[in-house]
Amino acid sequence: MIQGFTFENNGRTYVCTIEERTAVPAGMFWWFAVTNDQQRYSAFEAISSDTQKSVKARIVAFYENLLRVRAEPVVPRNHFSRGRPPAAAKAAAAAVENDED
Repeated sequence: MIQGFTFENNGRTYVCTIEERTAVPAGMFWWFAVTNDQQRYSAFEAISSDTQKSVKARIVAFYENLLRVRAEPVVPRNHFSRGRPPAAAKAAAAAVENDED
């Protein structure tokens, strides 16, 4: 199995290490940190067939997806039934169904 390593991609430095994860699921996982990000990430389990190239690709894909998700606007959740009596919630749902017709 390969050891930890450091690499650069798109102006970011990634520091990758294999460490034991104590949370569920336990086992040996790839952990990584990225410059200008205070969080460390445990992206996936380390396996014997890992290569630096395969780990780099997976980590970059994981982090780029994370950045995409963070950049999306927050979608507010509607909790129509919270604080409403059951009859009012049913009436509101019926009104929505009638508007769709």
